[in-house]
Amino acid sequence: MQPTFGQRVLLGLYALVLHLAFPITLYHLVWRGMRQREYLRRWTERYGWLEGKLDLHDAIWVHAVSVGEVIAARPLVDGLLARHPDRPLLVTTITPTGSERVRALWGDRVHHVYLPYDLREMVRRFLDRARPALAVIVETEIWLNLYVECEHRGIPLMMVNARLSERSLRGYLPARSLARLAMQSVDLVAAQSRADAERLAQIGARRENIIVTGNLKYDLAPPEGVHEQALLWRRGWGEDRPVWMAASTHGPEEAAVLAAHQAVLEQHPDALLLWAPRHPERFGPAAAQAQEAGLAVRTRRGQRLPVGDTQVFIVDTIGELLWFFAAADVAFVGGSLCPVGGHNVLEPAALGVPSVVGPHTFNFAEVTRRLGQAGGLLQVGDAPALAGAVRALLDDPARCRDMGKKARAEMRALGGAVGRTLDLADQVLAGRRTFGAGSAGD
Repeated sequence: MQPTFGQRVLLGLYALVLHLAFPITLYHLVWRGMRQREYLRRWTERYGWLEGKLDLHDAIWVHAVSVGEVIAARPLVDGLLARHPDRPLLVTTITPTGSERVRALWGDRVHHVYLPYDLREMVRRFLDRARPALAVIVETEIWLNLYVECEHRGIPLMMVNARLSERSLRGYLPARSLARLAMQSVDLVAAQSRADAERLAQIGARRENIIVTGNLKYDLAPPEGVHEQALLWRRGWGEDRPVWMAASTHGPEEAAVLAAHQAVLEQHPDALLLWAPRHPERFGPAAAQAQEAGLAVRTRRGQRLPVGDTQVFIVDTIGELLWFFAAADVAFVGGSLCPVGGHNVLEPAALGVPSVVGPHTFNFAEVTRRLGQAGGLLQVGDAPALAGAVRALLDDPARCRDMGKKARAEMRALGGAVGRTLDLADQVLAGRRTFGAGSAGD
């Protein structure tokens, strides 16, 4: 479909803004590289130059922006590899941590590069090399030039595990014309919930091409041997010690995590905190804060595991959250005490570990609601309440076990999104373009 005159004007304005902002991309890479050196490597991929790195034909391309999306995409990618063993499979990310997770999960079974910036010439260079038969965008990454170029080239485009919070919807509304132009290029939107489906329709997705499939993360399968490994770890640092985990925390939450642990130690002097900051640049500062508070600290990279007198253990590695969740009695999932919107509460739930979250969970509103109603999750109103909730749960091991069972049961009851999404991908590959409004897997 050729863009209308009005759409060509929008594309031109969008291109002008991106070209004016182009120098900022270099500054951004250098700035991030000062904190995480991996950003200083493989620059050419971010500008669409893939010569010698990629030469595919009829590939299935999956884009997962960072670690969370890669984890969500894992069962889908595994399914695509099983169903289409003769097709190349390309996985793109934007962050180095996402790249590291792709390599750890699939190694040479998939190709990996960074997705380029959304400038038309860069997008075209990328697609010239990737030549996908199907593009699969995990969750909600809307790139106007990329989507329009896929439509222009006849590359079918799916958004899977798609979600859009109320807050994100408000952010898109001022640029609704651009969002609509992008979303009109999408062949299929597989939404997590009916509420997500409605919000995605409001920014321009075709209602006849939106299907509610559920959340891929409900199909998360714990790694083989994870519980056995957790038991061995706990025997090493003290099998009967109360252990809680603070996962995916952000800078503004760090003081609250420390205060909560100090409150827990008043009641349980032998308690252990497993602490996994969300971003690698926060690993060092979190450890320093705990040491300054007078706590005995060890780190995954430095000392590998806690010992009997360790009070805080910093998980300063990528891709090991599930293993440490399994070794905890209670999990606090971060990004929820500050207005980030929360992170994935399904990982501890899949392992039978109860979760505590703060008030800001708009990124995972439906999941939080379901687990809360099932009795597998507690939501607190502010930072001081975190300490009370964690301490109350550690005081009552039987309640912890019961909540964990309920969380895991809710996960199993809501599973099936992966199979539904794989079936839809096969239909899109086969040429289907209309799917019927709002079909449910919800």
